[in-house]
Amino acid sequence: MSGSKSSDGSFARAASLPPDSQAGARAEHPLGLTVHTLPEAGDAVATVQRARHGRWKMLGVLLICAAPVVASYFTYYVIRPEGRRNYGELIHPQRTVPALTASTLSGGATRLESLKGQWLLVSVAGGDCDTACQKHLYLQRQLRESLGKEKDRVDWVWLINDNALPPPALAPALQQATVLRMEPDALKAWLEPAPGQQLADHLYVVDPMGNWMMRFPAAMDTGGAAKAKRDLERLLRASSSWDEPGRPVKP
Repeated sequence: MSGSKSSDGSFARAASLPPDSQAGARAEHPLGLTVHTLPEAGDAVATVQRARHGRWKMLGVLLICAAPVVASYFTYYVIRPEGRRNYGELIHPQRTVPALTASTLSGGATRLESLKGQWLLVSVAGGDCDTACQKHLYLQRQLRESLGKEKDRVDWVWLINDNALPPPALAPALQQATVLRMEPDALKAWLEPAPGQQLADHLYVVDPMGNWMMRFPAAMDTGGAAKAKRDLERLLRASSSWDEPGRPVKP
């Protein structure tokens, strides 16, 4: 065939060339090898840009998701730092309920330690219960009721520090309260007012382990009661993992 004769003639002519000419021919037509073609520079740049764009997009999504959390922390710690303060005064060191005997209004004896196992909101006043005493009893009841489903974790306690009998008109309001009578000196060994105040001027908070740990300011009004409620809610949230409603049953 003509193609074969042409190829044979070309091969013969190449074979008849001097060695130097053959080397030159090999240089002009190098031996072909199969290799992977390297990427063009433009393709590499486009790949890097796509990867960078993807990272920015992912970061944007994360920022959008985290924005509410970041905003809340910024508001809490920067814009309104006062939100971290307690209305009530924390007691250091805490004072554990003493091993004392109190008496009920009917004259029965009970150990003060029996109050352990519940959060306590405590007031102190004489049995005749003047206007300030009645206001404290009202605020105690309202604070407890305002806690909603958590109210069963809190008892409101009135400790009477004299021998006077409460007015009969208070009996209906005290049905959910714990009312005990104690000697004044015994109470002073456990609870203590702020400097310049009387024991009856405050409401006191006792934790379920029997530790007096907070004292609300004297002459608390309804605005102060709202702040006291926030303190109680924080205490109940912080203790939710170990505190349960009701006192533990003794074996």
